[in-house]
Amino acid sequence: MTNVLVLGAGGQIARHVIAMLAGKDDVRLTLFARNTARLADVPGNASTVQGDVLDAAKLNEAMKGQDIVYANLTGEDLDAQAKSVIAAMEAEGISRLIFILSLGIYDEIPGKFGEWNNATIGDDLKPFRRAGDAIEASGLDFTIIRPAWLTDEEEVDYELTERGQPFKGTVVSRKSVADLIAKIIRSPDLHIRGNLGVDKPGTDGDKPYFM
Repeated sequence: MTNVLVLGAGGQIARHVIAMLAGKDDVRLTLFARNTARLADVPGNASTVQGDVLDAAKLNEAMKGQDIVYANLTGEDLDAQAKSVIAAMEAEGISRLIFILSLGIYDEIPGKFGEWNNATIGDDLKPFRRAGDAIEASGLDFTIIRPAWLTDEEEVDYELTERGQPFKGTVVSRKSVADLIAKIIRSPDLHIRGNLGVDKPGTDGDKPYFM
């Protein structure tokens, strides 16, 4: 049995992950959200916890007995949230972390798309970069995921780049990102200490098609 704590369980990517793992007899989900009343379709292999990741006592309690932590968080204080998660995992002796950040935090996007992305969301990425730095500096078995601009397309089609490689593509579906996360949860040795860019192949351009 693999026990998985999903932080930010109400997020759109997290909802796909939860659906992909619903009913799996060898996976037990704990869905942690600020408002659990908004969690729809809670599967039979899941329980819910209402709380904020910056509430150390609540987070530490939710961490007990977990094998994997998957963080689907965001906000201007994302770096503080990441540090809170790291501290709670260390306190409970949990090592496996999957954490979603964003493309562009390492100036890894080439060409006009990189210029457009930086001009559009560059200032917003600073806490994401600080969160990434804190995670990489930890002793955890992390996987950082940096998706391209997200779509709601009902498809699973993606490719990966590592940190230090130029980012590819401009978009990727939330369902594709969820597929990657679900695969890591099912096979936790995948992409340990990986820092992965995720995009849909063949979507290179000056900016996302919907912008």
